[in-house]
Amino acid sequence: MITLRSFFPLILGFWVAGADAAEPTRPLIVAHRGLLRYAPENTLTNFRACLELRIGFEFDVERTKDGHLVCIHDSTVDRTTNGTGKVSELTLAQIRELDAGSWFDSKFTGEKVPTVEEVLELVAEYRRRDVLIAVDLKAADVGQDVVRLAERHKVLHRLLFIGRTITEPNLRKRIKDASPRAHTAAVANNDLEFPKALAGRSADWVYVRYLPSKAESEAVQRFKKRTFIAGPTVSGNQPENWELAARVGIDAILTDYPLVLRTRLRELKRQPD
Repeated sequence: MITLRSFFPLILGFWVAGADAAEPTRPLIVAHRGLLRYAPENTLTNFRACLELRIGFEFDVERTKDGHLVCIHDSTVDRTTNGTGKVSELTLAQIRELDAGSWFDSKFTGEKVPTVEEVLELVAEYRRRDVLIAVDLKAADVGQDVVRLAERHKVLHRLLFIGRTITEPNLRKRIKDASPRAHTAAVANNDLEFPKALAGRSADWVYVRYLPSKAESEAVQRFKKRTFIAGPTVSGNQPENWELAARVGIDAILTDYPLVLRTRLRELKRQPD
């Protein structure tokens, strides 16, 4: 199995060599399923590389047949492992026997589907990293369990619950009932939905899937909330949209191109106002 030591020179190159590698960026960068263009998604090697680079990441949560929480995007293991079947119909032991790396590249043979607890333990190792971790709740009724695990590892304040929470107020409430310190988001797919998302109860963030205006961003700040952007306007290699999101005051960007985004944000920082 590939190690982090060999992973960096293999795929990251000059991004970790520069003197500015330790500098935080604003907006915060959240890597969609980790560095999914360079390593198998939703794996510990992938997520550790993100944290070493001071980049946040998004991970997905499903529940196994015997009640364990695992980090995998799909409801089946077919696409990202060498196995088949629904996650909900497999035990944790069965899932842990699968190879979650070789489908991406033989160099990652031996990677496992991690448990959510393993992911949170990893985040806890990097307590001094100023990063945002987005938690996409795929399965029903897993949010409160994730909250309890995050509290156990003292990382709850670094998580933003998305997925089902962005459209289900009752789920946000259950997460908040589990801990008022948990951060949740309400979605606005367009400017018509923005007022409702801004006023969303039990939501600390507004999750926008379009490029908001400066006035909308300022409104979020007045409500003492924060703005998270995801979706087709920023997920691809879209420097102009990233720049606009940064200039209007977006707090965090979820993208498939986190390393390119980081380079662009640092270029903007060096430009005169």
